[in-house]
Amino acid sequence: QTGAEHLSTMPVIVSCKWGKEVYSDINVDLAESPLMFKSQLFALTGVPPEKQKVMIKGALLKDEEWGKATPKDGQQIMLMGSAEAKSVDPPKNLPTFVEDLPESQQEHLATKDYGSGLQNLGNTCYMNSVVQCMYAVQPLRQALVEFKPVIQDPASKLVVAAKELMQDMSSGGEPFAPFLFLQQLRAQFPQFAQQGQGGAFSQQDAEECWTNLMYALREKVKVEGAAQPVVEQLFGIKTLLQLKCEQSEEEMQEEATTYALKCNIDSTINHLHDGITLGLKDDREKHSEVLGCPAVFKGSSVVTRLPPFLTVQMVRFFYKVDTRSKAKVLRKVSFSLELDVYDLCAPELKKTLDGPRAAYKEAQDLAIEATKKLKNSAKAAAAAAAAGTSVVPPSSSATGMEVDTAKPSKAAGSASGSAPMDTDTTLVTGSSSSHVGAETGKYALFGVLTHKGRSADSGHYVAWTKQANGKWALFDDEDITEKSDEDILALSGGGDWHMAYLLLYKAVTVPGPVVSAA
Repeated sequence: QTGAEHLSTMPVIVSCKWGKEVYSDINVDLAESPLMFKSQLFALTGVPPEKQKVMIKGALLKDEEWGKATPKDGQQIMLMGSAEAKSVDPPKNLPTFVEDLPESQQEHLATKDYGSGLQNLGNTCYMNSVVQCMYAVQPLRQALVEFKPVIQDPASKLVVAAKELMQDMSSGGEPFAPFLFLQQLRAQFPQFAQQGQGGAFSQQDAEECWTNLMYALREKVKVEGAAQPVVEQLFGIKTLLQLKCEQSEEEMQEEATTYALKCNIDSTINHLHDGITLGLKDDREKHSEVLGCPAVFKGSSVVTRLPPFLTVQMVRFFYKVDTRSKAKVLRKVSFSLELDVYDLCAPELKKTLDGPRAAYKEAQDLAIEATKKLKNSAKAAAAAAAAGTSVVPPSSSATGMEVDTAKPSKAAGSASGSAPMDTDTTLVTGSSSSHVGAETGKYALFGVLTHKGRSADSGHYVAWTKQANGKWALFDDEDITEKSDEDILALSGGGDWHMAYLLLYKAVTVPGPVVSAA
């Protein structure tokens, strides 16, 4: 064989000493040029080939040919040269420690997921509290994100400002000033730009702000292809007013769409439901065709369509003629975390609610029964462990508990369902699957706008909204604090403390089957 052929078929393993470092098991392909070997050394040491001095048996290795510096298997070679300085990028995605954050961020870290507080720009607590309540309605926020104005009229500019404001709020953290939104609100509704003595902007009624914003959003925020505007889909309540004249026996009906139920308050009202019932009563003076003159028609409204989000206004303010101001009704009117409006509905609507309500009740019963069984199993297991024995659960507790619904309940016939539970279970449901997602006429409280003070034109407004973690958050302008269910139920009035003015409820629907591992 020739020397070249011999080199091409005989790769060798060498070691390299560079300063105090020794690199072992370097595979050298002698069929390649020495420059390739120097590239290997560069990868190991960082010494560029042009700065390398490679000594093999006292001979200096060249770039083009091996010559006398041809290494042998197991041989140690000597490398001299300085490594090239490497730029080191700063590490990415380092953990951020609370103590390393600015003090302003540390202060709001615990409530970051709740959104941002809003600075008071001079008697703008009414506006801030309304915005926080609207922010709590996630479908409304999503509709605003997708809003694209067709024309640049004042109403469209207001909606764009609301869109940008809620996007800013979603980042959480430090409170900020909603200057643009306030400017557009006053441009669209000049009454909110009213000034008092000394040129200071006056306090306004939060309910008026809520209502005007709702109407602006209703006119502008629409989903392509949808029959109704977004606000009407989410908040629209359809009612049927039935009127009767006792003198002439005449009857008439009027249909209407509203965006809030009224809870009227008089000396007989102690509970929210009673106040709403009173608010649906409506006596009117109308022309009687039979009598040929004006007559009193007595009547009341029934609900013919329930929305996903129900707003209830506590009618606490009335106009006092002698003082020319809005006085406040301080009477205590209790409310609960759940509101059932079934008996306020028209007969036709009640029929559509009956099936889902039965399914929902059975789902609750199943949930309670399953929870009891799990607790009993846990107690039995604990007792067995204490006694040093073992117990086999009555059902497959490794993956949850199966609840047999082959036998229909008395309340729902063959209908069955499931409800969310604190304890993981597996529910086997029956025909109630046809009602999953259907409305029940029941609502869960998720937002409260309150007023503190004795007049609508003074005092202070704040918002309380329920968060994804089950806690309540109080938004007092820029300040956010966590609250409990007990704090919310204490907002019923009866003194000078904050009392509910607007109540926001979310529809309770029939839940789907719960299938989860324990």
